[in-house]
Amino acid sequence: MLLLLPPSEGKTPAPDGAAPVDLTTLAHPELTAHRELLLDRLAEVSAREDATSVLGVSAGLADEVARNTTLREAPAGPAAEVYTGVLYAAAGLADLPDDAARRARESTLVFSGLWGVVGPDDRVPAYRLGMGVSLPDVGRLATAWKPVLSPVLDERAAGDVVVDCRSATYVAAWRPRTTGEGAAEWVEVRVLREAGGKRTVVSHNAKHTRGVLAGHLLRRDAEARTSEDVLKAAQELVGSVVLTEVGSGKDQTLIEATLRDGTARGPRTLELVLA
Repeated sequence: MLLLLPPSEGKTPAPDGAAPVDLTTLAHPELTAHRELLLDRLAEVSAREDATSVLGVSAGLADEVARNTTLREAPAGPAAEVYTGVLYAAAGLADLPDDAARRARESTLVFSGLWGVVGPDDRVPAYRLGMGVSLPDVGRLATAWKPVLSPVLDERAAGDVVVDCRSATYVAAWRPRTTGEGAAEWVEVRVLREAGGKRTVVSHNAKHTRGVLAGHLLRRDAEARTSEDVLKAAQELVGSVVLTEVGSGKDQTLIEATLRDGTARGPRTLELVLA
């Protein structure tokens, strides 16, 4: 299994005094040269007066953007602790038991506009950069990363099942190969809500639900090796309360998990239905 996660928008800085990032120790060191380039370009942009505008964030995040200018010296911590937010809280990547933590190290990659991909244990500093940003002399990051990531991740995914919890912005940086030699099974995760006999795509609670699935895939005894295994794992969660809505206090229960076929070159879709 290869489990793909998006980064969180907000990040939790590592404690003061922690060692800085060592690019040679990150997952897939073949990406080091591109990471070096992006660190330099991001630092240059983040020092500009229009930095928040270029990076597509609000003026209230100016302090986080300014932090981008010193990322090589900033304290770094495990990605599973630096990336925070709904999906990561639900998955519990930072608190996995030993066997699940080993599986996460072997099978989980977090996509990043700055690093390309990192593993849960890779030590990185908190930064602010989305995959949809366009940097001077680099261009749109998803486009810039695609030819760099493809040979590395195509090889890693060959013959495996790819469980994709990313948003479209990050999918644009790498799409698993599903046909020909070295093809992978590609399963995207979609979350729906059923109310009044109608089903609609969920956006607000989708990250949490994907996080619950990711945590379950890592913690269960049997590793998923095919798309049917992923479906079976999801069906094990049917009937359980996935989340409780803030404000209303209403429980959202997983009532159905279905695997739907896609196009020849596209993913199959694992639909998780909440009610």
